Amino acid sequence: MKLEVLKTKHLFPCMKFVWLMVMTLLVRDGSADQPWRTISPDVVYGHKDGLALTYDVVTPTDDGKGKAVLFMVSGGWVSRWQPPEAVVRSRLPEKRNLFEKLVKQGYTLILVRHGSSPRYKVPDAVKDVRLAVKHVKFNAEKLGIDPDSIGVCGGSAGGHLSLMLGTTGTDGIKQPSSVLTAGSRVKAVVAYFPPTFLKKYMEDPNFVRNFPALDFGIEKADQVSPLFKVTADDAPTLLIHGDQDKLVPLVHSEKIHKAFEKTGVQHKLIVIKGAAHGFGGADGQRAETALLRWFDENL
Repeated sequence: MKLEVLKTKHLFPCMKFVWLMVMTLLVRDGSADQPWRTISPDVVYGHKDGLALTYDVVTPTDDGKGKAVLFMVSGGWVSRWQPPEAVVRSRLPEKRNLFEKLVKQGYTLILVRHGSSPRYKVPDAVKDVRLAVKHVKFNAEKLGIDPDSIGVCGGSAGGHLSLMLGTTGTDGIKQPSSVLTAGSRVKAVVAYFPPTFLKKYMEDPNFVRNFPALDFGIEKADQVSPLFKVTADDAPTLLIHGDQDKLVPLVHSEKIHKAFEKTGVQHKLIVIKGAAHGFGGADGQRAETALLRWFDENL
């Protein structure tokens, strides 16, 4: 249980962190098909309202660990599609983004999309990503991974969803006969600047107007707020947050940090001095290094 404070000399404001992590990947160099990884795009893990729920699987071709990291593709609980070949492109060390580093270190990377705002709300997104975990576990042998060695990560709304998975997972049955009877428990979580309690946001009409995924019954807010779901059996969790974050203030990570501490959950909070809602440059590298180390230590 640690609190680590890092200093930075700059601010990097970002309203939706997932686009910092995903959209910037499109400028990377690299061919669409390289032997260091294989890609299974658009794996259907469920359906809703006649629509398919999908994830992409990126598998290392050499030295795979048999372990998976699920990235929550979510910013403001909006979940957009990008070609996975454009997300995980370069095998060159000097060009690798975080996703490429995970694959090069032997992790199977799974990019999870959920029913997107504005049509779907936060409780829908939580239900969707939980189903994705169940689907991955049920198909673990096919995917070449250990169903008990699954980590999840994301930033902002993606961090919130990762924490919901880490605090509400269940074991399921030993030999599930279907996806629905599989477990949803994950082994490790990394969350960048996650909202951990939602009611305050939902009380602000302007905020709800900008983030329509929060437009659901306020009486349900605590049910999808990871702060109120913390129990002693939660997954080891790394929180990384900037102290100048105005969109999701540091108090969100501080409060769940204290809840983890009180219940004895293995965790660590890294506070990046001067950083806003998003990490760039050296801050981004520090966050990536911490994330990779956390999964290496806990998966």
